[in-house]
Amino acid sequence: DWNRQVFTMDETRSNAVNEAFVRMHEKGLIYRDNRLVNWCCKLKTAVSDIEVDYIDITKRSGVSVPGYDEPVEFGAITSFAYPYEDGSGEIVVATTRPETMLGDTAVAVHPDDDRYKAVVGKFLVHPINGRKIPVIADAELVDMEFGTGAVKITPAHDPNDFATGKRHNLEFINILDDNGCLNSNGTGQFAGQRRFEARITVVEHLKEIGLYRGVEDNPMRLGLCSRSKDVIEPVLKPQWWVACDDMAADGVELVRSKELEIIPEEYEATWFRWMANIRDWCISRQLWWGHRIPAYYVSFDGEDATNGSPGSPSENMANWVVGRTLEDAQKVANERFPGRAFTLVQDEDVLDTWFSSGLFPFSTMGWPDANPDLKDFFPGQLLETGHDILFFWVARMVMMSRVLTGEVPFKQVYLHAMVRDAHGRKMSKSLGNVIDPTNVIEGITLEELHESLMGGNLDPKEVEKAKAGQKIDFPDGIEECGADALRFALVSYTAQGRDINLDIKRVVSYRHWCNKLWNAIRFAIMNLGDDFQPRAAGELETVAATLPYPSKWILSRLNAATKSITDAMYAYDFATSTSAVYSFWQY
Repeated sequence: DWNRQVFTMDETRSNAVNEAFVRMHEKGLIYRDNRLVNWCCKLKTAVSDIEVDYIDITKRSGVSVPGYDEPVEFGAITSFAYPYEDGSGEIVVATTRPETMLGDTAVAVHPDDDRYKAVVGKFLVHPINGRKIPVIADAELVDMEFGTGAVKITPAHDPNDFATGKRHNLEFINILDDNGCLNSNGTGQFAGQRRFEARITVVEHLKEIGLYRGVEDNPMRLGLCSRSKDVIEPVLKPQWWVACDDMAADGVELVRSKELEIIPEEYEATWFRWMANIRDWCISRQLWWGHRIPAYYVSFDGEDATNGSPGSPSENMANWVVGRTLEDAQKVANERFPGRAFTLVQDEDVLDTWFSSGLFPFSTMGWPDANPDLKDFFPGQLLETGHDILFFWVARMVMMSRVLTGEVPFKQVYLHAMVRDAHGRKMSKSLGNVIDPTNVIEGITLEELHESLMGGNLDPKEVEKAKAGQKIDFPDGIEECGADALRFALVSYTAQGRDINLDIKRVVSYRHWCNKLWNAIRFAIMNLGDDFQPRAAGELETVAATLPYPSKWILSRLNAATKSITDAMYAYDFATSTSAVYSFWQY
């Protein structure tokens, strides 16, 4: 039945997205703010917190970064000095990102630190641009025992510094453009350099002017864009945000009260932890493809000097209006700015794809229009999905369903395991360990596996590495296994928990078992004759009493297997159900 097939970007779904944005904006849940975003310089867009992957770096080491020929060093902390304005000395600070010193607007010390009590309120001089930098006292940020006890503050490029800048009303200076190159905001001779090139040249300059104080290993977690693997850059940008605190608290209560059941139950702790630490969700994306944000910027006629530019530091956030259509936005603007002539320009950004995905339980049923499908099929009973998108998707569906419909979108969430290769490695084209299900179903030779690598965008060196991996794992290619054997194998693997280490040899063994099952049934049917009719259920008990003991025994085993399978299926214990049917036939 495909008559309810929908596409995320079709007219009905697009109308639902606009409606959701407008309603949530009217409720105060969507707002505009100039805040730090996770910026991917390669994709030139903001990404949400859960689209950032982290790697641990224990010491100074090179990391491959898209767009750079040589590895970029991370895991180092560099110390340098800021001289006092009055020439009375210096304060030494340390940073893992030397290039960001170009955007420093303060140095913080602890108010109880006797070393610095006398200098709080004094000014330092920035050695590149001459900017006066105040010494401030902040007990929340500064750890007296770490380093020199003095911390450089770059409010426009660090989450902790951003909060400090808000507390002390500091200047926020963005030093990067969208490409990850230094702009001209106080960057001096480094303007135009790429961020990690400037990391080197800034340190060299500090050495030349005598302010460099050394470098040491520094264990750290490095954030990478989950899609491009570029190093995430915290950047100050005006964007649209969703306030999540109240919705997250509601999501926690739903699970605690069992109004929403997460299966396996072990994932409840993960749900609670993530919801408790949730931050507001940046939903603006600087991409070509997606649902365009139904917000419009008001530019007043003849006031070019004060209008500002949407999306830039000059933006006037009070100039935004929201409407389902341009006409609706025009009415809102006329009411807010009576008697003034203006033009409206729609936001060029699109919404995070998970915004529209979060509406899917009810937008697929025609919401916001009332119709029989919405009444009959929403809320649903069960959502089945991978545990890796518990927050990308499941949490958003729950939060948005509650806010927009007042309903919990489903009663149960079943989280399946992730499929990895036989060695437990994540499937990756560069490793040559990606298993296409159709290749398992239909079979494929080693040579054809090699050819499949040529259609992508792998570097030639990666292609050779992938071929070597394929030769080790599939020296004879992949045997034809059929869909039944593959399905049975995947279901039987669910006993492994979070991950399935898929060994093709096990799928092959299930193909052989399926063949035995097929042949046994064919043999039975052949011997039963063409006129065989199974007995009605009511006759079985009467007939069973007259059967020989071997027949009674096999029927008892069949009944036991049937009960075991049924109980396991109701409990979502699929591995036990496959084990029961396999054991009945095999043993």
